[in-house]
Amino acid sequence: MRLTTKGRYAVTAMLDLALHASKSPVSLADISDRQSISVSYLEQLFAKLRKRGLVLSVRGPGGGYQLATPPKAVFVAQIIDAVDESVDATRCGGQGDCQQGATCLTHELWSDLSTQIHTFLANISLQELLDRREVQAVAIRQSEAQRQRMTLPESERLASVF
Repeated sequence: MRLTTKGRYAVTAMLDLALHASKSPVSLADISDRQSISVSYLEQLFAKLRKRGLVLSVRGPGGGYQLATPPKAVFVAQIIDAVDESVDATRCGGQGDCQQGATCLTHELWSDLSTQIHTFLANISLQELLDRREVQAVAIRQSEAQRQRMTLPESERLASVF
C-alpha cells in the first residue's frame, strides 16, 4: 500500500485542528510545533483542504483555521482525497499497465484492496479518532510539551528547534 507523507500529514494536521479548535481558530504555527510538520508544508496542505471545503480560514489577530463542519462529518478518506493523495496498492497507479503496458495477473486483487482501504478510511470520522483514549493521551502529552517549550527562555527555545 502506498500512502505518502502528504496524506499522513494532512490527516494528522486535521486531527490536531479538531482537537484544538473548539475555543478559537488554530494557527499553523501551533500545529507545526505540536506535530513537527513545517509551516510551509502545512500551508500547502491547508490551501487544498480549504479549497475542498474542509477548513475555514480566519484572518487577523487570533486567526488561524477551523473545521468547516463538525468532526463527526469529516472522514479520513475525504482528507486524503482533498490533498490529491490516493491509497493505491497497485504497482501501476491503478492504470492497468503494470506488465509492459498490459494488466498483470494480480492487478484486480491489488485494485480491490485499494478500494477496501479507501472504504475503510471513508468510514472513520475525525470524531471517532477524537474519542479514542490513546489519541487523547497523545494530545495531552503534545500540549504539555508545547507549554514547556513556550516557558523556556528564547535562546533555549531556538536551540530546541535546531
